[in-house]
Order: sequence, then C-alpha cells, then structure tokens
Amino acid sequence: MVREDIRNVAIIAHVDHGKTTLVDELLKQSGVFRANQEVADRVMDSGDLERERGITILSKNTAVTFNGVKINIIDTPGHADFGGEVERVLKMVNGVILVVDAFEGPMPQTRFVLSKALELDLDVVVCINKVDRPEARPQEVVDEVIDLLLDLDASERQLDCPFIFASAKSGWAVRDLNDERKNMRPLFETILEAIPAPQGDPDAPLKVLISTIDYNEYVGRIGVGKVDQGAIHVNQEVTIVNAHLEDAKRRVKISKLYEFDGLQKKDVESANIGSIVAISGVSEIHIGDTLCDPADLTPIPFQKISEPTISMQMMVNDSPFAGQEGKYVTSRHIRDRLFRELNTDVSLRVEELSPDCFKVSGRGELHLSILVETMRREGYEFAVSKPEVIYKRSETGRLLEPMERVYVDVPDEYSGTVIEKLSLRKGELSNMRPFGDSRTRLEFMIPSRGLIGYRDEFMTDTKGTGIMNQLFDGYATYKGDIHYRNQGSLIAFETGEAVTYGLFNAQERGALFIGPGERVYAGMVVGQTGKAQDVEVNVCKKKQLTNTRASGSDEALRLTPPKQMSLEQYMQFIDTDELLEVTPETLRIRKRILDPTLRKRAGIAAKQRAESANA
Repeated sequence: MVREDIRNVAIIAHVDHGKTTLVDELLKQSGVFRANQEVADRVMDSGDLERERGITILSKNTAVTFNGVKINIIDTPGHADFGGEVERVLKMVNGVILVVDAFEGPMPQTRFVLSKALELDLDVVVCINKVDRPEARPQEVVDEVIDLLLDLDASERQLDCPFIFASAKSGWAVRDLNDERKNMRPLFETILEAIPAPQGDPDAPLKVLISTIDYNEYVGRIGVGKVDQGAIHVNQEVTIVNAHLEDAKRRVKISKLYEFDGLQKKDVESANIGSIVAISGVSEIHIGDTLCDPADLTPIPFQKISEPTISMQMMVNDSPFAGQEGKYVTSRHIRDRLFRELNTDVSLRVEELSPDCFKVSGRGELHLSILVETMRREGYEFAVSKPEVIYKRSETGRLLEPMERVYVDVPDEYSGTVIEKLSLRKGELSNMRPFGDSRTRLEFMIPSRGLIGYRDEFMTDTKGTGIMNQLFDGYATYKGDIHYRNQGSLIAFETGEAVTYGLFNAQERGALFIGPGERVYAGMVVGQTGKAQDVEVNVCKKKQLTNTRASGSDEALRLTPPKQMSLEQYMQFIDTDELLEVTPETLRIRKRILDPTLRKRAGIAAKQRAESANA
C-alpha cells in the first residue's frame, strides 16, 4: 500500500542557513495560522536557550497540508554538536530538504547531514536559500552541491535531485531564477513530486520505531515515531522491544494517540502506515524502542549514533560557598538529572566515577555547555572540570586522538594570524582559496583538543569578522603536547568581600573577573595574569586609616571594569587544575586544591611525574 496523502520530510542544513525560517514560511503559507494571529519569528525554536542563541538544539515535528496532502516536517539542528538529533530522526522520513546558503555554499555540517541521508537512501530536494543576498552566487553553489553529492557517492537517482531557489525571509521560492517570485508554492509542489510517499503492508503486524521523546508535565513521557507497518489504535496492546537489550520486552497498552497538525498535537483513534504519531501513557519508553504487535517481536534496527569525542567531570560543589544559591545540590539530585537527560539525548554518555563525581561525554563544548546551562537554570548547583578529548588505543597500542576538519572564512588581512595560531595548536593547513571579494577560506586538519579555548581568541584576532566551523573527522595518531593557556590565574588570598583598595592593587597584576562588593574565598580565581605563573592577591585588603592627610592621598581609585565572560568562555578558560563552580546565580572559577601549601606540593609532585615520564 502507498499512502499518497502523506509525505514525511526532514529539513537539514548547516547552522544559520535558514532552516527554521523556511519552516516558518511553510507554516504561514499553508494556512496554519489565522490571518490576524501574531506569530513570533522562528516559531519552531520554542526553548528559551534556542531563542536566546538563535540556534536549533532539539529536533521538532510539525505538519502542514497542501493540495490535500499532509506533509510531516521535522526541523533539525544545524550545529555539529547536535548531530545526534539529526541522525536519529532520519529513520522517520522518506526524503530530505537540504538547505544551502547561496553565498557560503556547502559547509561542514552540510556534508555530515547529507552523508547520513544518502546512507539511508533518502531522496533529496536541494533548496538554495538567501538568493536575494547582495553577494549571493547561486549557480556556483549548485555546482558545489553536485560536487559534494559526487564526492559522497550519491546514486544516480539522488544526483538527479531537483534544485529550488528561495528566500525564506521574504517568503518565496522558484524553480528557476528568472521565474516570478510570489510564494512558496514551487517548493510545496517539488516536495510532492520528488519525495516518495510512504509505503508498507497495512495488514502486517504493527511496528513503530520511537525516534524522539517529548515530555509533558500532565501526561509524562511522549514517544514519537513513524508507523512502519500495520496500524496502531487507542487501547491496543503492544510489546515494547529494545533493539540493544534482548530481554527488554514489556507489554503495554496505548492509552493516548496523537498526530501532528501545525504546531499542535491532535487526538486520533488510529493511524496507518507512514503516519508520524505521538504516543503517551507508556512509562519508561525510550529512543530506539520498537512498539511491536505481540505476534511479531522483531525490532526495527535503530540508526547507529556517532560516539562522543569530548568529556568533562561534573561533581558536587564543595567550595566554601556551597549550597547557598542552588536548589538541588546533592549527588543524588545531580545523578538523577544526568540519567534523565540520557532518555532524550542519544549522543550523551554518563559514567559514575565516584558517588560525588560523574564523567559526562558529548559531541563538543557547545553540547556540554548547553546541558550545564539548562541544569543551572533548573536550580542545580555543581562544579565542572575543563573539557578534555576522549582518547583511544589502536590495535598496536598507539595512542589515538579525535581530529577535526576546520573551515575558516576570514578577511584576507587576518589569514596569516589564524594560520600561525592554529599551527601552534598542531593544525595542518590542507586548503586555502579566495572566497568572495576580500576574504579567504582556509581548511585545516587539527586535533579536537587544539580547538578547546580557541574560539574566543579567534574572535579577538579577527575583530569579530571571522567565521569558524568544524566537523569531527575520525581518530588519528596523537600529535604531541599543546599548551592551552599562556596566562596564569590571579588567586584570592583570603575569604571575605572584595574592596576597591585591594582590587586597585590587584589589577596591576592582570585583568580582573570581579568587582567591589563581591564575596570571594581563599583559592578562588579572581582574574588572569599576563604571565604564565599563578599569582596570589589580597582583594579584601583595606587601606589603613590614619589621621594624617597629605596632598593627593585621598584621590578616588580608578578600577578597570571587570572582564565579563559567558559560560562557554569560562569553560574554555579554566585550566586542568581548576574547576568552574556553577550555581543558578553565579559562575566562579576556583582551584581544585584551595589550600595554597597543599596546592604547591601537588604542583611540585605533578612536575616531577612529568619529568620522570619524559625521561
């Protein structure tokens, strides 16, 4: 049976190429919203963090109707760190719309998501977006996409994919650049023509692969998946089978069934093959589970998700200020929250190192920092270590480390600085070509650890005009030691409140992170020095008062404004012997060992171990 009344499609692209804006227009022009309804930009980016940062973090489902055909659309993230979100939802669709910026062309994440779609033999519609940009070069980008398809060994059918030119922001799409630019109708028509309708046996035993987990505080966990074969209906008894655990089989009853309609879910009594459904009322349902008819318990194989490449330690906060600002502070709270995250984030790994410490592994710094920020906003208080890459051993015993392919677009005058900095971090320049009028595109192969802490430095070096994108490129032989940070830390000497007089004397040693009136404790990092060594400063020191007055002695002390940093910048800045203290209200850097004497002894011991290892 072929369901001609349904199309299932995912929209995939590199970050900031306009996927979510395109979905906005498809929703508006399909009549999902009322004529007088006020609609926010990027309506699919519903999370606070997504709206603040302008990126999609979680895949979202929606549905529109065009010419009597229901089009289920999945909006996916564009950032490489959230690639796991894309990998798992591709099993729900029969084709993809590949969105490519008309100026930037195919970027690292374009290559990654397209390769995953081609592996699953999905049909492709290419949408060249932002063709109304002044510097747009749509015809060249078409050639680059065809080269990419050839490079990824696309089949003849996939190479013959249709190309659509669009401006999602202006709300139009055309098949040819000379056509009249009115609306999104050409894109809708192309989806119906080029994306195959789902097909399967409606009389076969039921099979639904759960690809996404949603959560609602009223109904609990909601599993989202596509009906692969058979039919599903309310009050039906099914068996949950996990493809990875042979013994994990449970009989459950379908209590609620929904289909997507615009931005809403609507109750349905039953659904047939090809329908994307949401199922609630089933506790402990997980991504990768298959809902089967009890007559046939063969699970649908789940898409293999790429392994994490970077990890950090997350532990109970034991600083002198612990427990004063957070709502959830114990190891039990942190453990429950982390393992709950595993239910919805298939790319994350959590390992219990001790009752108070957990090793959290993810796809990149952004992936981990989004988790930290989310937990912080929920009221959790904890400490995290510097992110470090995950090493492996080859069969011959050689140490292997993850490598990244980095694409850098910078104005011509900054290319030399970028090449120099990345070379110091063991980067190898593999390609260099002019890009646009006065910009250069550089391509590097670099160890993943070489990029830790570099992004902030990169933005400073290029005065905010550079664009850097990266993509995991596999494991290679260890490239040697890299010095992360050439500056030491300014460390508070005693516990108390920072005062202007103490800060004025401390700022001569380097840049400060705190201002007057802020509480500090011994061992807390309050600034950054210009030299490689750490320096202890007394920011609580007050001026001794006397009854002697001299000319000029009572002049106001001028303080340089403290350096403000985001969570990502703090995570990039901390060194291996430091921790970042995270609370709902404050971010503080501290030394792992607060006592200065014990810290010096540990430093001497570490130096001796390094020397003996080198010997």
